[in-house]
Amino acid sequence: MSDSSEVNKDRTLAPREPESDDDKRQRIILPRGRLYDLAGRGKTFARVVKAQPGSPTVLLLHGWTATADLNWYSSYDVLDDRYGLVALDHRGHGRGIRSKKKFSLEDCADDAVALLDQLGIDQVIVCGYSMGGPIAQLLWRRHPQRVLGLVLCATAATFSSSKAEQIRFAAIGALAHAIRLVPAALREIAAEQMLTSKSGKDLRQWARGELRRHDPLKLVQAGRSIGTFDSRHWISSIDVPVSLVVTTRDDVVSIGRQLALAKAIPGSTVHSVDGTHTACVGRATQFRQALLAAIKDVDEKN
Repeated sequence: MSDSSEVNKDRTLAPREPESDDDKRQRIILPRGRLYDLAGRGKTFARVVKAQPGSPTVLLLHGWTATADLNWYSSYDVLDDRYGLVALDHRGHGRGIRSKKKFSLEDCADDAVALLDQLGIDQVIVCGYSMGGPIAQLLWRRHPQRVLGLVLCATAATFSSSKAEQIRFAAIGALAHAIRLVPAALREIAAEQMLTSKSGKDLRQWARGELRRHDPLKLVQAGRSIGTFDSRHWISSIDVPVSLVVTTRDDVVSIGRQLALAKAIPGSTVHSVDGTHTACVGRATQFRQALLAAIKDVDEKN
């Protein structure tokens, strides 16, 4: 059981992208969150909404340099109206597990399953955004009996197939040797990735507070892990329903790479969002619609 004294004491409101002059409509109530002590692994923070009878639970896996809240805060309310949800911070990110072990995507997949074990949840629809996509793919590969289906957002089967990309990710690995020089810079880079020119002051302040929780060394190691990930030799063997949310103007994971992932998975469906890699924040309304449609695709095939 989790330590009941480790209850989330953060404010329950988060900013929403400005869409009107009504401040109440610009803010969103976050689901209840707390720290969970995963035996032999460490403590991680998660937000959990119990599924109604007959409805599946959706496991939300966030992207690199984000947190569960930064990635999914604008989607929580539309999901918990229809599904149960579990959204955790990955190790080294936000309030995720702190460990001396080198970061690995495999450990992140196993962390998520350990959390499901503690919550008594047998099977989930797994939604992964960007880095969360490889984690979702690995969760299916390592724990196939736990996965009802996959929703893969703004992600790919590999992120560094070209020479230039391999050099870039090698440089990320080299940063680990000079990590003492870059924590503040990493936070600023992460903030710029997550936020847009339309982001209000409240959102920027809240986001930077989230980013200050990161372990900079683990972020660098995570970047290196993303750069070496490659599921192309086994991705076609996925035997559960899969739907993709494709960000059509993505400057981080190209549209070609995202569509190649869809093509590699037999029977997968695609839902497009006219947005960049931060569409989950910058085009929140359109992203929520696509995410719900993708989850519905998967749910209806079960």
